[in-house]
Amino acid sequence: MAKKAIAAAWLCCAWMSGCGDVEPVLTDETRETVQNLVAAGFRAGDIQVVDGVVQVGGDAVVSLQASREMLDTGGSGAEHYRTTNLVSSAVRKVTVQLSSPVASTISAGLAEAVANYNALGLRLTFYTANPCLADPSACPPGSHATINVVVNSTLPSGPSGASGYPSGGLPYPTIWIGTGLSTYPLDVIEHVLTHEIGHTIGFRHTDFYNTAISCGGTPVREGANPGGAILIPGTPSSATPGGSIMNTCVPLSTNGEFTSTDIAALNFMY
Repeated sequence: MAKKAIAAAWLCCAWMSGCGDVEPVLTDETRETVQNLVAAGFRAGDIQVVDGVVQVGGDAVVSLQASREMLDTGGSGAEHYRTTNLVSSAVRKVTVQLSSPVASTISAGLAEAVANYNALGLRLTFYTANPCLADPSACPPGSHATINVVVNSTLPSGPSGASGYPSGGLPYPTIWIGTGLSTYPLDVIEHVLTHEIGHTIGFRHTDFYNTAISCGGTPVREGANPGGAILIPGTPSSATPGGSIMNTCVPLSTNGEFTSTDIAALNFMY
């Protein structure tokens, strides 16, 4: 408790242009939220209170309940998280296309990943070929977005992939996959591509607060940046190995499908 109080007091300088003898007036809820974030390992310089609202990284609003869930108590306390930016409601069609020739297993895995999303009846419909080319009238301005899947030889060996978060109401335009991904079972390829599509439409790692949950080894906290980390209501109160396709690391025993909690998160957002 003493460490929390000292940290919270030191943060006053981050919230104000100068400390002086003036302290910000904080409600009990705001004070607890800040103390929880400090206890959870967030850098003091990343925490601000603006008009009574606690923010991390300048753009991710954190509620009291979210701060309580962020406290790591024996591996529990994480929920599904999304980024601050999401895909605009104006976008209805998203083409996820291979930008260069790849092994047939990659094409098959992409088809399975797209099918995972389309099976949920979301407001976003995913395609592996641009539907606007055949019928431009079906894609009025602003209704369509494209994500290119690109092989990147600099990614780590193993079932690796990378992408980014939405910007300007559009999904991130690129997914990178490692050169060795095609050598893995189809379910693993499906998992990786489903996972990376998730990032492009705004989902963070479910275990971003403690990557050791799915990756093993030394616990790492990714932090709220880039993009913020906002919990999604209605998702579970803990992250578990294999509990989400949005966990940081992919288990080789994966079936490549969404879990029930992934589906709850997707239905809430889209």
